[in-house]
Amino acid sequence: MSLIQPAASPLRVGVVGLGVMGKNHARVLAELPGVVLAGVADPDLAQVEFVTSRLGCPGYQSLEAMMAAGLDAVTIAAPTQLHTPLALAAIAQGQHVLVEKPIAQSVEEGRRIIDAAGRAGRVLMVGHVERFNPAVQSIKQALEGEEILSIQITRVGPFPPRMSDIGVVIDLAVHDIDLIRWFTGSEIEDIQPQTNSIHAAREDIALLQFRTRSGVLAHINTNWLTPFKARTVQVATRGKYVVADLITRQVTEYFDYKPDGSYSMRHLSVGYQEPLRAELIAFVDAVRTGRAPQVGGADGLASLDIAMRCLAGRPTEVHALRVAAARG
Repeated sequence: MSLIQPAASPLRVGVVGLGVMGKNHARVLAELPGVVLAGVADPDLAQVEFVTSRLGCPGYQSLEAMMAAGLDAVTIAAPTQLHTPLALAAIAQGQHVLVEKPIAQSVEEGRRIIDAAGRAGRVLMVGHVERFNPAVQSIKQALEGEEILSIQITRVGPFPPRMSDIGVVIDLAVHDIDLIRWFTGSEIEDIQPQTNSIHAAREDIALLQFRTRSGVLAHINTNWLTPFKARTVQVATRGKYVVADLITRQVTEYFDYKPDGSYSMRHLSVGYQEPLRAELIAFVDAVRTGRAPQVGGADGLASLDIAMRCLAGRPTEVHALRVAAARG
């Protein structure tokens, strides 16, 4: 991953949406060399004042007011139902955009965002921050050249008070749908979802099974009922078994199996960089260089499509979502 170098003309970036994630966006952007946190926006004046008092940046109560002050790019961390109008408004004003996952609340809206960014020639990146987790990157490296057979991912924890508009599949499982696609380099075709609701109309338990076009079997276990957070990944290949804890960032590789039941193991090297910082660096680099972002609109749309099909509750064959990488 390239590092941002200070430039003669700093990139002016604004943040819209000041929940937990948006506050973190603002904090990291304020620290990046070659970047100016040009403003934060949220209709909640108390949240705006909280952030501006700590980071010393301008504050606004609307995206339009913030853009009028002059921006180069925007990161969108607002509730999911606002992603589409905010992204379309920013793109229409010539902004490069990073939108938090999911890209939109529907596949159709996601396509509208991608099409708008493509027509405008703007960078569109989707905030699948788990790809930038050093433990996930260690797993990805360990799987290079391996024939993957199966993937099992557990992502559970207590109900997040911040959540108001989506269920566990869109909030949590979409991370792992993206990781399955990324690890395998293959689209998900067969879907066998099981979901249930305990405390609300939206689902808060999901057991999702998949088969990729390349034949990999994958399973996601996710819920909002576990009293503690757990984020684990297990990948079986022809030659090794990789086990990772994404919270402690410990990755272990088991290999060299013997007929007597013995085997070898080693702990893999894992970096220490904050995933969100790495993600925002990647976004800024894409804006500066014009290269396709590491997680483009097509990736975000494909993972959202799988998640929505899980919620539809019917096994299906997923149509490939192919959008030119240059269009984001």
